[in-house]
Amino acid sequence: MEEKTCILPGGWVDEQGALHREVIFSALTGREEALLADNKLNGAAQVTVVLSRCVKRIGSIHPLSESIARKLLIADRDYLLLKLREATFGSQVQATIPCPWPDCGEKVDIDFSIDDIPVTPSQEKGPLYRLVLSPEAAFVEDGKAHRELGFRLPNGGDQERLSAHLAENEAIALTQLLARCLQSIGPIEIASADQIENLSPLARMEIEREMLRVAPKIELNMDVNCPECARLFTVPFDLQDFFFGEMRTSRDLLYREVHYLAYHYHWSEKEIMEMPKDQRRNYIEVLADEIERLNNAV
Repeated sequence: MEEKTCILPGGWVDEQGALHREVIFSALTGREEALLADNKLNGAAQVTVVLSRCVKRIGSIHPLSESIARKLLIADRDYLLLKLREATFGSQVQATIPCPWPDCGEKVDIDFSIDDIPVTPSQEKGPLYRLVLSPEAAFVEDGKAHRELGFRLPNGGDQERLSAHLAENEAIALTQLLARCLQSIGPIEIASADQIENLSPLARMEIEREMLRVAPKIELNMDVNCPECARLFTVPFDLQDFFFGEMRTSRDLLYREVHYLAYHYHWSEKEIMEMPKDQRRNYIEVLADEIERLNNAV
């Protein structure tokens, strides 16, 4: 199976401080397609599963365990999911969404290439970052003001843990995320839930702003023009929902492809399921051409 290479926009820093960015990966095979199509895990947990199965190496780390996949930055995980989608289905993405304007609601087709999605690598690689709050945003406890903070960036493990809470109460989920990412407040190495709650709105804003500044970025918001009402609106492209939606949509087709190839070539299910989609489709096209040639020769 053909292996592909990419460079993470962020990168994973191991316990020895070494940065790992070069990734070797391969397209999803029928095994992963079937697994994900039937998987009941949340989107973030599904990303962890697919990365651990399709990423062969990150830097000198191989194989990629689910534990390390969870520690990858969110932008790096999204970037790898984009590259896996490109390797499995191709770079072109087509989808249909409703126009959000209440007096319209018409379906709008969007069509773009993964290659055109803006990706901004991070300049500071962490894994830990320091921030000095403004005097007005300082955390005050026992009459002492603390301005220096230590934090890490959100990762896949945070996504997995908090995805259910995010759907129920976004404010609580964001507080829990902050508690997971903050490593220190002044001399306080492990902040309590109460201390996190007592951070002022200004402090939270400054922390979030700094996290955004140092993190790698993938721009998944796109401007769309509705051809019906001619209004312009911005669509947040939900990469996980779209990718795993494609998996669910293609499950029945996958089983039909396996049956077709097994029937004509007498290959085992194991052999066919270990092929990526494009390889299966190539054999099906060759077989269809040959059947048509034989039929025309009769």
